[in-house]
Amino acid sequence: MFGLEPSTSAKKALNFFKEKKIKNIIELGAGLGRDSIFFAKNNIKIQALDYSSSGIKIINHKIKKDNLSNYISTKLFDVREKLPFKDKSIDACYSHMLYCMALTIADLQKLNNEIHRVLKPNGLNIYTVRHTNDGDFKNGKHIGEDLYENDGFIVHYFSEEKVNLLMNGFKNITLEKFEEGTFPRKLFFVVNEKK
Repeated sequence: MFGLEPSTSAKKALNFFKEKKIKNIIELGAGLGRDSIFFAKNNIKIQALDYSSSGIKIINHKIKKDNLSNYISTKLFDVREKLPFKDKSIDACYSHMLYCMALTIADLQKLNNEIHRVLKPNGLNIYTVRHTNDGDFKNGKHIGEDLYENDGFIVHYFSEEKVNLLMNGFKNITLEKFEEGTFPRKLFFVVNEKK
């Protein structure tokens, strides 16, 4: 759906990982693995989690093809569940457009609390979301909150205020706008640090 090249956000995130000397991350909503593979090829150990068994199979195929088994492991996982990691065991969490899936604010606050639990002190949570200036905002069927269904796909759109609702236990390092794709999608790139 989004191509094979690493996303703009993965390239931005890699700069933060290098700057903070982060070597152990999780990616939530890894999709077909384009960003996970990119991180692994840049010597970052990554645990790639996704809800789709077909997505995980594709990532596993890429791991084998690119000989990256020392850097990537995968897990089929629903982010609405408790994260399968010990407290304070992960350097950083990364997700590209996971937060703007069909998840309510309550779901996202629960997920954010779980991310906070598993991150080491000063660990980073880096995520992207489509924002309310996106051309598709308010198009399609309104599902509730700022969720809209368009062509069978539900997207949760974010204002800066909504990003701030997910700051519990974190301080914001970066909140910037960027665009991706030919439409283009309009997104926030968010970097939060565990307090």
